[in-house]
Amino acid sequence: MKAEDLRKRFDKNRPMTTITIRIPEDVIEDLKRVAPLLGFSGYQPLVRAYIGQGLRGCLKSFEGSNFMLIASP
Repeated sequence: MKAEDLRKRFDKNRPMTTITIRIPEDVIEDLKRVAPLLGFSGYQPLVRAYIGQGLRGCLKSFEGSNFMLIASP
């Protein structure tokens, strides 16, 4: 990931969009219980962190591959 892209990722004021996702109720309850133990203010920031962590891992594994060359703007 380019340094400029990384700086953008840490910008707390990045534009956000609302999505709807169906998640089992028991998973939401677990997220609500775990979030404060991990220092999150609620389950939604924890879900965003999990998504970001997984996405960064995928992007890192694709770095330098043909996928990134095709998918890059």
